[in-house]
Amino acid sequence: MGELEIFMLRAIELARAGMHRGEGGPFGAVVVKDGVIVGEGWNRVLSTQDPTAHGEVTAIRDACTRLRTHSLEGCEIHTTGEPCPMCLGAIHWARIGVIHYGFRIEDAAAIGFDDREFFRQIGLPREERLIPSRELCRAEAMALAKEYSEMPGRTLY
Repeated sequence: MGELEIFMLRAIELARAGMHRGEGGPFGAVVVKDGVIVGEGWNRVLSTQDPTAHGEVTAIRDACTRLRTHSLEGCEIHTTGEPCPMCLGAIHWARIGVIHYGFRIEDAAAIGFDDREFFRQIGLPREERLIPSRELCRAEAMALAKEYSEMPGRTLY
């Protein structure tokens, strides 16, 4: 058994334990840097009543806390299921370089976790999406953005 399989099996172990405790679905993840697990997480949506507490997000939070950084550049993530749009966004924002996943989006849909519509909605123009969105207080918001851009010593991420 190779190193990659060992990391995926750890993600599966975390997911199974959390699932059997009633914390959430079959989703676990580990973040790996230089062959070492630096973050672990599992789905805690039910136990925390937080819809963002997916396995990948909790693993990213754990890794960032342990490494004391907001950037996981140079890391990989091993996750039991192909990431949903939210987790995919979090992975990109964390600058994780590689995703390894166990089951596919279609497999998750077959057991009641159907993200396919979310992916479809994201691809639609704003005016065609199910959840309406509109611009509001643009001038004030742009003043805030300008203020930030002029702050000395700001950290871009």
